[in-house]
This record gives sequence, C-alpha cells and structure tokens, in this order.
Amino acid sequence: MNRNYIFLFLFSVLMTVSGLAALPPLDRDEPRFVQATKQMAETGNYVDIRFQEGTRYQKPIGIYWLQSAAVILSGQGAEAPIWVYRLVSVLGIAIAVVATAWTGANLFGANAGVAAGLIMAAIFATAFEGRDAKTDAMLLACCVVAQGALAQIYMASRGNEAVPSRLRWMFWVAQGAGILIKGPITPLISALTIAVLFAFERDWRWLSKLKAGRGLALVLLIVLPWLALITWKSGGAFLQQAVGKDLMGKVAQGAESHGVPPGFYVLTYSLFMWPFGLMAVGAGLQGINRLRDDPRVRFCLAWYIPFWLVFELIPTKLPHYVLPAYPAMALLVEWLLTLSPQEANTPLKRWQVWLWWATAFGLAAVTIGIAVLSIGAPIYLAHTFSWWSIPAAAAVLAAGYLAFSRKLQVPVSRIGAAAACAGVGYALLFGVIAPSLKPIWLSPAIEAAVRANRPCDTTVLASAGFQEPSLVFLAGTNTLLTDVKGVAQHLLADPACALALAPVKQEQELNGVLAGQGKAANRVAMIDGINYSSGEKMSLGLYRMAN
Repeated sequence: MNRNYIFLFLFSVLMTVSGLAALPPLDRDEPRFVQATKQMAETGNYVDIRFQEGTRYQKPIGIYWLQSAAVILSGQGAEAPIWVYRLVSVLGIAIAVVATAWTGANLFGANAGVAAGLIMAAIFATAFEGRDAKTDAMLLACCVVAQGALAQIYMASRGNEAVPSRLRWMFWVAQGAGILIKGPITPLISALTIAVLFAFERDWRWLSKLKAGRGLALVLLIVLPWLALITWKSGGAFLQQAVGKDLMGKVAQGAESHGVPPGFYVLTYSLFMWPFGLMAVGAGLQGINRLRDDPRVRFCLAWYIPFWLVFELIPTKLPHYVLPAYPAMALLVEWLLTLSPQEANTPLKRWQVWLWWATAFGLAAVTIGIAVLSIGAPIYLAHTFSWWSIPAAAAVLAAGYLAFSRKLQVPVSRIGAAAACAGVGYALLFGVIAPSLKPIWLSPAIEAAVRANRPCDTTVLASAGFQEPSLVFLAGTNTLLTDVKGVAQHLLADPACALALAPVKQEQELNGVLAGQGKAANRVAMIDGINYSSGEKMSLGLYRMAN
C-alpha cells in the first residue's frame, strides 16, 4: 500500500479519536442508532430494527450491521460503551479520506492527492461525524469510493484507455453498500454527476465501460436479501415507513422540524468546511472559469454543484446532508496545486471576488466563534474556567490564520499545518472541553444517580419530563418513557425495586396520584441541568416508593 495512504489513514484516525469515550451519547439521532444496535445484540435479531418496542425503519440495515460487528469484536456484547459504536464512524471517515487521496492522486498526481486527503481529514464536518455513531461517516466513504472509481473510468474512457475491471466492481459494490447504509444517496450523487456531464458533453458512450447490466445485478445481490427479509417480516411496513414516510416526507416538506428555505447550506458551509472553506471556494471559482478546458475539473464540479443544488431545494435540511459533495471541493484545491502560480491566481470576475470575500468573512467569523466558544462555554455552562480553553482557542485561531490566503494556490505544507492546528483544536474541544460541560449531560448524570440508588438488580427506571433517547441507551432498554401518571403506576407496580424520574416541580402531582393508593414517594437524588435538545433548564428528582 502507498505510504501516503497509510499516513492519511492514521492521520484521520488521530483526528477523530479524541472524545470517542469521553463524549456522552449525542441526542437525538446517535442514541437511536446505537440503541437499535444494542437491542440486536440483546435479542440476536439482526434483521429487524427496533427502538425499544417500536420499529425504526427510517434507514436500512447497513450501519446497524457494522456497529453490531464492532460490538461483537469488542467482546462486551450489549454492554459495550458508546465508543465501540463510534469506531465505525472513525473507520468511515478514514476510508473517505484515503479514497479522496486515491481519487486525487489518479486525477492530479500524488502530492495533490495528499493535500485533498489532509483537507478531508481536518474539516469540521468530518471531525464531528467521525465522533457520531450514525450513518453519515460510512455513507461518505461509500460515496467517495463510488465517485473516485467513476472519475477514473470517465477519464480513461476519454483517453481511449483500457478501464481496469476493479474500478467497475468498486463502483457497483460502493453503490450497493451505500444503499444498505442510507438508501438512495450514493446512487443519487453518481446519477447527478453523470447527468451533468452528459448535459455538457452530449456523450453517453463512456458509460458502457460501467457494464451496467452486471453492475446492477451485483447491487441487487447486495441489497435484495435483507430487503426481502425485512419486507416479509414487517409486512411491508419497512418500505412504507422508509420510502413513503421518511424519504418522501423529507422531499415534500420539512420533516422532524428541519424545514429550512434554500440558502441554508450556503450559510452553514463556512462551519462545516472549516478551516478550508475559503481555499475550496477559491479553487471552485477558478474551476468554473476553466470548466471547458479540463475534464477533471468538469467532473469535480459535476460532483459538487448539482448535489448541493438538489439539497438546497429539498425542504428538509441538516448540515451534514451535503457532506458527500465536499470531497469534490477538496479535489479542486489540489487541482490548483498542479497549475503554475500565474495560472492558479488568475484574477476572478467581480461576482466571484464578492463571493470570495463573503467566504473570507465566514472563515473569520467561524474561527473567532469557535475560539470564543472554547473559552466561554465552560464559564457560561459549568461556571468554571478551563485552562484547556487557552490552547484550544490558540489552535483554532492558528488554523484559521493558516487557512486564510489571498493567493488561491496554497502549498501543501501550509495545508498540512492548518490541518494539524485544527486537529489540536478538535482534540481539546471534543475530548476535554465538551465532556466537562456537566450541566448539559443530563442522561449520564441520571444514569449515575440510578446506579447509586438502585435497590435491586432488576430495577427499571420510568422517566417523565425527560425522554431523550440517550437515557434509554444508558439506563437500559426497559427504561419507560412516560408521564407523571405513568411514573406513579410504575412505582405502584414494583414498590420494592422501581425507580422513577420526574421534574421536581411535578413532585406534588406525583405524590397526589400515589396518595390515592395510600402511598408516597421519597426523592433520593436531584439532577439539575439543561436539556440541550430543547434548550430547557431542568430540575429532575429521582424517586422510589417510601417504606
């Protein structure tokens, strides 16, 4: 294996490993994924997807199988801690980084490939998703492998060169794996790329190199066995919920309170491509100016622009939805490295200059914002000053400074220095500062209180007022999410062993319900904090039946 790829793989792992164990489960999506996987380990059912007693059919099975493999390999089974599940995301980002470098090396040369890999390893989007145990990191890996193979097939065909058969198989295997991970996203990004290239060139002939008949058969072989099983087992409910409700709901209207007008991804770009967003925009603008001259640039723009536009038009928006397009921007940065300084820094058009300066403002704002957050968050939330905030803020400011360049062509050494500084910042932010913000981590505090006050080995917690999925993962699959009346019934049903959680302000209501049965509850612990999912300050009591 090329030493550059080994280096980038290890560099990517180093960039995402801090915080894996220290960060509690991040509500709300991550605990839903890991809890469903945990229940697979508990029940031995690796076909159906469930969160407690309910079905979880929003996404296919792929990520749950990968997380289940990590759980099995850990030797800890259903008791595996959160960091075990997150290893899949670490691996996904590392594969995506190496695949980006592999694509770049084949399009633009080895040194340029290293630059693209460094950028993808160090942007905020991959730093965050690499620490979040859900689909997006592994989806990114599938998309980059598919697009990298497609790019090489496209370029070989244009030069009338033979296409290695491995590229075709890589493309189709990545499509099948991507469907099992997150449905149609991987095929969508490839289809959009192909459609835009055809619209520009009016040439379908190169697509014959994909051997679509065999390839689609391979995709069906990968996807259909589980799809048939879950369709049979769920009585068709999986397709109805995953396609009819989740997918079409997001396309037709803003789902899960995430409906946002077009322009959202323009506003979030500077954060999720930080600190390399400005370099990427400069490269992209130069690429647009040379769209007709270089098919490699044309491929990268066909990868990024249509995918971004489609997701701007879809009502449901979350920042990570456009992550599969970001490698194309990293590749354009490395493309500039192959040009002479005069070519790379050709003056931009007026509208492009305005866009570049707007992105420069975004880079400055995000850099200062993260630095201020690293210092201010412990003071505001934990009412303490963290000395780790100083080196974290310094690393963030250094990364932002190094990533700002008036020249569009930036040397690999400067890219590497900016990536290293960003990595130090991430290590301290995710590994030290964020875990120290105790008031926002209510679920771990509740789980600790339950563990300290558990009267029986069979104790089950019922919770009213705080119903985040992380509590189920930490406190146990049988945790009951209910209201105050449900909490009271839970205590009455198992007076010797049951524990209950309820807002302190509803303590009188709880005891009023119990008084009707001649009973009362004692508060054995109190947990104060902030539910960061809702922004609500909470004071929760842990109760057990009074003797």
